[in-house]
Amino acid sequence: MNQLEKFRDIHTFLFDVDGVFTNNDILIMENGELLRQMNVRDGYAVQHAVQQGYRIGVITGGRSEGVRRRFEALGVSDVFLGRLEKIEAYEEFIDEYSLDPDGILYMGDDLPDYPVMRRVGLPACPNDAIPEILNIALYVSPYTGGAGCVRDVIEKVMRLQHKWEQ
Repeated sequence: MNQLEKFRDIHTFLFDVDGVFTNNDILIMENGELLRQMNVRDGYAVQHAVQQGYRIGVITGGRSEGVRRRFEALGVSDVFLGRLEKIEAYEEFIDEYSLDPDGILYMGDDLPDYPVMRRVGLPACPNDAIPEILNIALYVSPYTGGAGCVRDVIEKVMRLQHKWEQ
């Protein structure tokens, strides 16, 4: 099966947060809170995909309630915070919805994403992911984390399935 066919078969998106929705820069406030910057076009693509019936989830080691609120505002109800062992959250997610892993695209950028990426139909990453992730990704976005890589994969899937606005 070629790469294009894999994009056509996607029904579910799973994403890491830091390094995928954000670049690798985090601002630390005096009170210890972390500030992340997310790409608004990635957010639009997520919201549009949810409206078109795609299942979307995020799995992150971070514990920011601000991150949860952002994704819930976009329509994402499956937000796994504080998950250092992402494979456990992945298993919960696919069991909850009885999902076929072949129809799942997971985008990650670092070692905690590796086990999940080995279990999905379409492992993807931003072009600034670490070498171990670049080596197992079936698709490497031309965009970096926080700079449109999320929209890239969502739009690609939705265009191939004729669900993206023309």
